[in-house]
Amino acid sequence: MSFAIQALTRSLNVFHLAGSACNNCDIEILDALTPKYDLERFGITLAASIRHADLILLSGIFNKKAAIRARHLYEQAPKPVLVVAVGGCPCTGIIFRGSYNWDGPPGTYIPIDAYIPGCPPKPEAIISAVIKLVQALRRGDLVPACQAEERGVAKPATPGTAEA
Repeated sequence: MSFAIQALTRSLNVFHLAGSACNNCDIEILDALTPKYDLERFGITLAASIRHADLILLSGIFNKKAAIRARHLYEQAPKPVLVVAVGGCPCTGIIFRGSYNWDGPPGTYIPIDAYIPGCPPKPEAIISAVIKLVQALRRGDLVPACQAEERGVAKPATPGTAEA
């Protein structure tokens, strides 16, 4: 295990990046951060700035302008960074797919490490997915998508060019 992966999996600082949707996933993410579910027992805390983030939780859909901003935020995050799509909207688009203002799933312009389906997913599912992601990194079963991008694997498209 590399030093960067070892440091990344010790204590995750989470940055919540919300697109425009119904906000149910946002409520569930924030619920997972409350004392009832206590993510801090796993060393996971909320980061106020993208520059301190180890994990980005994406929720909602991203329109054409928001997709560009999401890509800029991703580029500002220190590498390695993990990206998790939370809910059905960033996974498939659900009811927003094909809309005039939808720029496609975030996976087309941001490399995503894991998807958590559901509308909305329960806090237990969010916590379980993040813990499984960290365990896979520690075992060496997974390489963060941002490092795969640096190794020459297909780079995501520029926002605003995806077809709806």
